[in-house]
Amino acid sequence: MPDFSIRSNQKELLDRDDIPFVDISRNMQELEFINKHLGGHRITIMGLKKLIATLPNRPQTLHICEIGCGGGDNLKVIEKWCRSQSLKVRFTGIDINKECIQHAKIHCPLEEVDWIVSDYREVQFSKAPDIIFTSLFCHHFSSEELVKQLKWMKDQSGLGFFINDLHRHPMAYHSIKLLTYFFSKSYLVKNDAPLSVLRGFSKTDWQKILEEAGSANSIISWQWAFRWLVIHPTSQSLYLRS
Repeated sequence: MPDFSIRSNQKELLDRDDIPFVDISRNMQELEFINKHLGGHRITIMGLKKLIATLPNRPQTLHICEIGCGGGDNLKVIEKWCRSQSLKVRFTGIDINKECIQHAKIHCPLEEVDWIVSDYREVQFSKAPDIIFTSLFCHHFSSEELVKQLKWMKDQSGLGFFINDLHRHPMAYHSIKLLTYFFSKSYLVKNDAPLSVLRGFSKTDWQKILEEAGSANSIISWQWAFRWLVIHPTSQSLYLRS
């Protein structure tokens, strides 16, 4: 039985740099299915709506950046929601894995998007994005690395940042292990999905990381199915609404 009291430091297969494109692409397709049917996309839209609500006036164009964007499914869902709200938006999708960006260019054909293959820390913006977010990205890093990541997101975002990531919990672990065993056709998903839960977070983990990053006033909320939504707005108005 895994020890759920602490985060696992075992690396996922997806963190390797020698995975063929066809395997990466299959992995991205199945992750999109998981995000759609287990609430990941809903949580991402919730984080976006919370930050937009802090704006005193509707922007002409909103610039949204996702670091660790993978296959781009989150940006595709956000673009659809923004279109339904008649909100103009442009995107920056950053991922260090060139195969992920290749998949995104094929399966996420957005008009206003810059796809960037890079370590997010090396990206230079001419103007800070309004919102920076991550989804199922933070658990790939150690707590020490995350402190630096959160500081970077806070410094680089105009309106704020939000995080959508996994709750480390026995039910989440056994459920996703069972589901992927029977339904996944990707060896990456079969291995990495349950491991991702073991690399996920407790609320105490987030409180400690956020405090060390100077973002202790962030809002942490639990979401179904076994996710944490962390929101750090630059405006105080969100705290008043919460």
